[in-house]
Amino acid sequence: MIAIISVAADSIAQKIGIKDGDAIIKINNHDINDELDYRFYSAEEKLDILIKRDDSYIIFDIEKEYDEAVGLELQSMKMKACGNNCIFCFVYQNPKGMRRALYFKDEDYRFSFLYGHYVTLTTVRDEELQRIVRQRLSPLYISVHATDKKIRTVLLGNRNDDHLLEKIDFLVKGEIELHAQIVLCPGINDGKIFDQTIADLGHFYPGVKSVAVVPVGLTRHRDKLYPLRLHTRQELSAMIEYTNHMQASLRQELGSAFVYLADEFFIKAEQEIPDTAYYDEFYQIENGVGEFRHMIDSFDKIYPVLNKQPVEPLIITWVTGTLAASTLEKFIINKLRQIQRIQIDLIAVKNEFYGESISVSGLLVGQDICRQLKNKILGDIVLLPPRVLNPDGSFLDNWTVAQLEESLGSRCHVFQEPFLELFATIKKVTGKS
Repeated sequence: MIAIISVAADSIAQKIGIKDGDAIIKINNHDINDELDYRFYSAEEKLDILIKRDDSYIIFDIEKEYDEAVGLELQSMKMKACGNNCIFCFVYQNPKGMRRALYFKDEDYRFSFLYGHYVTLTTVRDEELQRIVRQRLSPLYISVHATDKKIRTVLLGNRNDDHLLEKIDFLVKGEIELHAQIVLCPGINDGKIFDQTIADLGHFYPGVKSVAVVPVGLTRHRDKLYPLRLHTRQELSAMIEYTNHMQASLRQELGSAFVYLADEFFIKAEQEIPDTAYYDEFYQIENGVGEFRHMIDSFDKIYPVLNKQPVEPLIITWVTGTLAASTLEKFIINKLRQIQRIQIDLIAVKNEFYGESISVSGLLVGQDICRQLKNKILGDIVLLPPRVLNPDGSFLDNWTVAQLEESLGSRCHVFQEPFLELFATIKKVTGKS
């Protein structure tokens, strides 16, 4: 059973008399426990919906077009918690005193389907695997890290054998597309362990469509946690060379590169971002795999148009993390500066909150941005990097954009692509005509 939050005006549901506050129990005799059940079973043309209203039960019969919306907004799904204790888990690397939500570890295949969250599948039950296949919850994003059972238990901090490969086999045979992730920890799941992981996952191609490899990230808040270290630049370079050879073999064997390194490998190794062909279909771009190449390619396509746009004189302060700074400067900012009457100051903000080893833009906090921009001439607008804010509009340290604006005395705006909207966005935010 799931509560109905609201009924859309002029919808099928409103016309037949379903009301706010009702609860759905069944559709066509199938139990409805969450939004995914509702989406799946309400797609049919004929529906028998069992509704609970106060202490009464009502059956509504509906005839509609296939996939036509009934018009119900349902109670939000409660995310399931993770029972693992991954040795690199970012939740454990948060400082004390942050808001409660930042200490919650999620592990929910439903959110993997809806939003691309990564799950380990350690606690998923047989009936849930069957539901995934039955309801076509595809694609899913799986945190594998290692297929060697002993190493996997070390990485996940979970002594139980979770039968990962058996679960993957079941899902792949059920035609569920999977994308895997490996957080690479030096001396633990690299070398022969890495080779075994790729070989095991490769057996399931194309059911397992891609494997993203991400270097471990460590904050300065790791007291009493498992002893881990960051990759050296030499190790990052060696991994790039090694996976390039691996990709060449996999392309011959599978017709796909299959294994893709996160952008962080190339930038920290001070190597060029690979060209577009390296990433195939950019399967895991939201995981930082090919994000910079996609950004560069997108910018290059629209720059000739952007360069012709009439622009009022603008002074822009562009904020980024230290990881992205050199790439942004080389491929984006330098070209934007060639546009007449545009002045851009790119500022790479060091992450003092989490520690300078955390260099991605999305983990910058308000207080660090404020401290490092304070008393600078900021011009017409401060552009903040994408994904720097939580869904509620706050930074990770609870600062808000309004608070940052007040402290800096300048307009601030989180800029999202496409770049074609850059100057129109600035004009709207600043009110410059």
